[in-house]
Amino acid sequence: MAIALSGDQPFENTPSLEAKALRINLNDNIYGTFAEIGAGQEVARHFFRCGGASGTIAKTMSAYDKDFSDAIYGRENDSRYVSESRLNKMLDWEMGLLEKRIDRTKNQDKLFFTYANTVTTIDFAKKFKGHGWMGIRFQTKPDEPYSTITTHVRFRENDAKSQQLSLGVMGVNLIYGAFYQNDRPKKMLQYLFDHIDRDSIEIDTINFSGPLFKNIDNRVLSLELVRLGMTDAVMFGPDGNNLLPARELYKKNIIAIRGSFRPVTKVNVDMYRKSLAIFEKEPNSDPNETLVVFEITLSNLMSTGEIDEQDFMDRAKLLCSLGQTVMISNFKEYYRLAEYFSEYTKKKIRLTMGVNNLIEIFNEKYYRHLSGGILEAFGKLFFKNLKVYLYPIFDPETGEIITSNNLRVNSQLKELYNFFKNNDKVVDITDYNIDDMKIYSRTILDQIKSGESGWEDKLPEGVSKLIKSKKLFGLK
Repeated sequence: MAIALSGDQPFENTPSLEAKALRINLNDNIYGTFAEIGAGQEVARHFFRCGGASGTIAKTMSAYDKDFSDAIYGRENDSRYVSESRLNKMLDWEMGLLEKRIDRTKNQDKLFFTYANTVTTIDFAKKFKGHGWMGIRFQTKPDEPYSTITTHVRFRENDAKSQQLSLGVMGVNLIYGAFYQNDRPKKMLQYLFDHIDRDSIEIDTINFSGPLFKNIDNRVLSLELVRLGMTDAVMFGPDGNNLLPARELYKKNIIAIRGSFRPVTKVNVDMYRKSLAIFEKEPNSDPNETLVVFEITLSNLMSTGEIDEQDFMDRAKLLCSLGQTVMISNFKEYYRLAEYFSEYTKKKIRLTMGVNNLIEIFNEKYYRHLSGGILEAFGKLFFKNLKVYLYPIFDPETGEIITSNNLRVNSQLKELYNFFKNNDKVVDITDYNIDDMKIYSRTILDQIKSGESGWEDKLPEGVSKLIKSKKLFGLK
């Protein structure tokens, strides 16, 4: 039996929090459990207070004690209780109990759900603001497999009570969205912030899975988080699933390569391989503790004025096919990217870039909004553990190879440039292929769109085949 859930007809465009909870409670078919750890039972509280909860809530619980929690959900290998792994164990366990204890033969029309969160709020010293995972496993037809939405949030408020309240509101929005807005996931992202100040909480990872979302690519939703200003950076892995940046970057050496990758070329791969080779010769460069990130800025994706999702997906598919981890960020300036990385690691940070990018870094117009101007930006960029790996460019007019030794910066900033170069903050990539340096993504893209040939051998192995088989970048 199918039960209509999607749509907001009974309420205003933005229903109140009480109206959302009450609509869930008054639906005779929605029935489930709440398991909340670390920030009170703020989500369940809304459903109890609005009335009619007995028809919706089978159980609420909160296993705060770690030993108690382990006895219920099992131990975590890394001893982290605020983790995606713990959240998934909670969802699995609670849904299993619901299925076991509620007789389906007597409740044939019931739509089961389990909501769970595991959270740590701000500490007493106010040094760590707190973060958490929340998710819902649910169904919209009694006989269908479950769909799941999981998300990671970071708190920005400075007191625990405010953080708890924000979490409670977002939890209600998530449950309401799962049942009544599941047909429009991108819109649902915006609705998660109903009745919440955008500055109070950040969503930096979200994943949709299950039959309701079989046609949804989580990388597009990742991009949407950055576009909507819900977070400054998102990451996804070679398998296309969204990753939690904090977890991936934590205590890692980081090599970041910024580019348009439209499409990814032999030059991009050469920059990656040569950077890795230089890094591995440095002391304390354990490859198992090193993460390489291919980064694309939001401004790059919006180079035509608006984000072209298909164009974004074409780039993403190619990078993932090469086994790369991809970051989409809102960090137009390199110093902001460096600041972001330094939040999660004290180890080495290496930024791989071409000569043109380095010249742009020394353009003062990008730092007029800073009280300390370019000096403030460079103080944030070139801290003790950061270096630039510089890939040379070929000057077609002079036939000259431009490196750190002969590039030209503004005469007023020449001494500043020499200071960083002489202190080994800029390292030249010297083992390069001159022919590869003459490859330009824009030229290749034009050739692909116009149906010309000859671009195939300028791309990494397998990439041209993928472009042709999937008809990427407007290939005819």
